[in-house]
Amino acid sequence: MKKRYLFIALILLSLISLFVGVSRISPTDLLDFESEETQIFLISRVPRLVAIILAGMGMSIAGLIMQSLSRNKFVSPTTAGTLDATKLGILVSMLLFANASLIEKMAVSFVFALAGTLLFMQILNRIKFKDAIFIPLVGLMFGNILSSITTFFAYKADVIQNISSWLQGDFSMVMKGRYELLYISVPILIIAYLYANRFTVAGMGEDFSKNLGLAYKRIVNFGLILVALVTTTVVLTVGMIPFLGLIIPNIVSIFKGDHLQKTLPHTALLGAIFLLACDILGRILIYPYEISISLMVGVIGSGVFLYLLFRGKAYA
Repeated sequence: MKKRYLFIALILLSLISLFVGVSRISPTDLLDFESEETQIFLISRVPRLVAIILAGMGMSIAGLIMQSLSRNKFVSPTTAGTLDATKLGILVSMLLFANASLIEKMAVSFVFALAGTLLFMQILNRIKFKDAIFIPLVGLMFGNILSSITTFFAYKADVIQNISSWLQGDFSMVMKGRYELLYISVPILIIAYLYANRFTVAGMGEDFSKNLGLAYKRIVNFGLILVALVTTTVVLTVGMIPFLGLIIPNIVSIFKGDHLQKTLPHTALLGAIFLLACDILGRILIYPYEISISLMVGVIGSGVFLYLLFRGKAYA
């Protein structure tokens, strides 16, 4: 798995993504800057492509950081309750801060996402049976509890349809002016790369980290803050995208190992490629209609997740 091949695949899929859709656009149409096709291209197609790439990279890196810090290949925002805690935070912001701006709602959701992730890490530390498959199952149960709480209060407040439509992962509504929040992922990716060696050392355990003079708890908490930030921005912008942060780091680790600084660029590129491929499939399978990205990634991702579970069990 070489980076240049991943770059080539990313460029090819990006070009396909720009010219696939209900509105037929050809490269020659873009020569007329005042044409309707050019406006659709600039207002819809380009922002959609940028949003897909940033979301794919961000969620994949978030999963990689969580797996490194938790020392478990099956931990991710999907299996650690981070997505479900973000969902609960969005509901709280809708009910208590109805007139709040998007940034203020993001702040509320971030607090819930971080709190949920920290709580899962505390649960993880207290579990004595550290089986690789048992841990994510606990995380899924924890996430389902948070999701059930969200659903209960959403029904009571009669906003279940609002929150369901908001959190349904979908890039079809991404347009210029409605995706820029995802740019927060760019500095986070850079910071993650700069701290990659520290996250790798922290993933070897608290005692090992302290022997090397590393502030273990500070690094772990900092990593979880990055994860919560990425998850919140993606969920608020395009909705929930399951399993992405779980399967991509695992696929990369099979070929590149577990050193975070070496695998991080490959994970970011493969995450963007995978999400682009799922989005393109969702646009052409029932053309001219679309299948939501959350459904496409959920179906394909759950299949890969099951394969990884059985593979992990076979090598346990």
